[in-house]
Amino acid sequence: MNLVGRLLRYAAVSAIATSLSLTILGVLVASGTTSAGWANMIATGVGTVPSFELNRRWVWGKSGRRSVRAEIGPFCALSFSGLALSTLAVSVASRWATASGLSVGGRTLVAEAANVATFGTLWLAQYALLDRVLFRPHDAAPVEPDAEEQLTMRAA
Repeated sequence: MNLVGRLLRYAAVSAIATSLSLTILGVLVASGTTSAGWANMIATGVGTVPSFELNRRWVWGKSGRRSVRAEIGPFCALSFSGLALSTLAVSVASRWATASGLSVGGRTLVAEAANVATFGTLWLAQYALLDRVLFRPHDAAPVEPDAEEQLTMRAA
């Protein structure tokens, strides 16, 4: 699959996982079921499952058994690093919204905007890691420099 096709599928998976996470986040924050930080952790945790499976199978075409050590663990670590950053952002934004006297709807909107802004900044970095490291075919040989690059490297 070419780069554009893979990026489009990656964007579609991100839209699906983000929609699911934002729906859960919005319901939990608006209902007051839990704090904004805990709501963000729950929402991101739930969204990580379809994100992993869809990215693995549909975007990168991997099939067969999943490796906890080589795929699931690193994917979760990457996702939960984003979770830590977004939880901090959501908590700070929510406290600001509450201190500013925003309505429940305004506070929910601010929490969701903080979530999207944080994950949006991590989106391209995550793509590169998934493509180059996590879901790279195991039999893919390292790219050899072409003849001109080899000459340049020898001359240096």
